[in-house]
Amino acid sequence: MLLSACPGFAQSQKFARHFAPDNAAVPAEVRAETRGAPWQNRERGPAEGLRVFARERSGAVWLGSEQGAARFDARAKFRWDRWQYFFGRRWLLDNHVRNIQVEERGGSRKIWIRTETGVSLIEWRPMTLEGKAAYFDERIEKRHVRYGLVASSHLAAAGDLSTNKKLSSDNDGLWTAIYLGAQAYRYAVTRDSEARTRAQRALRALMQLERITGVPGLMARSFVSSTEPVPADGVWHPTSDGRWLWKGDTSSDELVGHYFGYAAYFDLVADDLEKAAIQKVVARVTDYLIANDYDLIDVTGAPTRWGEWSERYFRTEEGKYEAPLRSLELLSFLKTAHHITGAKKYSDAYQDRIRRGYADHVPFYRRWAGGGEINFSDDELAYLSYQPLLKYETNSRLRKIYRNGLRFTWSQVRADMNPLWNYISLAGDGGRMTGRIREESRRTLERIPMDMIEWGVRNSQRIDVRFEKESDRHGRPQLTEVLAPDERPVGKWNSNPHIPDAGDGSHSEDDGAYFLLPYWMGRYHGWVK
Repeated sequence: MLLSACPGFAQSQKFARHFAPDNAAVPAEVRAETRGAPWQNRERGPAEGLRVFARERSGAVWLGSEQGAARFDARAKFRWDRWQYFFGRRWLLDNHVRNIQVEERGGSRKIWIRTETGVSLIEWRPMTLEGKAAYFDERIEKRHVRYGLVASSHLAAAGDLSTNKKLSSDNDGLWTAIYLGAQAYRYAVTRDSEARTRAQRALRALMQLERITGVPGLMARSFVSSTEPVPADGVWHPTSDGRWLWKGDTSSDELVGHYFGYAAYFDLVADDLEKAAIQKVVARVTDYLIANDYDLIDVTGAPTRWGEWSERYFRTEEGKYEAPLRSLELLSFLKTAHHITGAKKYSDAYQDRIRRGYADHVPFYRRWAGGGEINFSDDELAYLSYQPLLKYETNSRLRKIYRNGLRFTWSQVRADMNPLWNYISLAGDGGRMTGRIREESRRTLERIPMDMIEWGVRNSQRIDVRFEKESDRHGRPQLTEVLAPDERPVGKWNSNPHIPDAGDGSHSEDDGAYFLLPYWMGRYHGWVK
């Protein structure tokens, strides 16, 4: 919850627990079913048939219906604070509300919600954003570290964290790099040895992804022990010693993540020995790209499906469309390689790509002639490429070109209130920090749910939302405005935040590192206190 939305309460976060109606922990007055009073207000709220069940001392009203519960605060100014909606298993055992009781003591608040099948308790617990970051860190330690890699985990029984199993994913390298970046910024802010230790572990995992293929410069998507069942998805290759299997067909997502993660660790954490190790692996990866005319060649001898940055690729129909993003990525790779290694050959390669028009492509990302496909995963790759590129580029002409592209991209995503995009845009001189940007970024960080289980979430039935005329690239309906993060499906920054309904049936838990990176980056730059 937000401080401004909860007068009289400390900065806090929401947690939900669930009980059978006859559980001794449930207050007697909650067990009874009551009808409540019809909601009579010009603001209809998120659901039809709302009835008033309880009020807080602040004056905020709690309402229920056959479509979940809602909290209304007439004094709140921010859109997310005025109405808050509680629907689905993240918050309730079922959505048929029969009673609501408010319990307020000191700086805490408990909301007991009786539904058809049981009772749900939603607690506001005092917690700073730093405390939230520590909570997310410990969840990762418990259920999301696999051979040093960080990614989501599978729940054999829906919603039951005790049944979690750590599995590989398509983008273990990217998700681990985001975690690595978060721990690097955390160390730069706090000098906490724990942050350094966790960053070192992630660094070693990224290095192992390159080492395990047996091809210098070619990295794997993921790897598993040969004693584990072979995952059903992707193409897996055994190592020469037979101890491991590694996942091939590596994509641009992995390279973007590796360069971003290596740069963050190199600049913010590394000692001289670690810098030397990073220099070697970055040199191998970059040399492999240059030797293959900027295509990532798999062990098959052909470029991977999403691993092409060559001029030849840009002459294809798909490549013409992809040229702005791929140019941005490659220029970032080469600039980062020169920064880390100091080797002139990478500066020469960078200037050669500039002469061949790669920089001129960059500002056209998201400026598609005749319209284009909005891909939030591509936005993530663009931002993680802009961050080191603008940090290291000092040439005023090139900085102007890159800033032009960054500012336009930011103008297209600003309404999503994404703190990571906001902070990278500001750090890259794409704009200036304002009170509104600071507040919106913080609100998003505050409202990212504490519970990272990918519960089934549904908002398309709401009467307070509007839909875009066009579906997204997967044919799914999408909303005109983003909902608060704890009212929408769990999703990393590569997910479409406008999707009203999603969830995997509660069989996976996200690692949550997508919260940690912007939080610690914001702390590093002084934008989050």
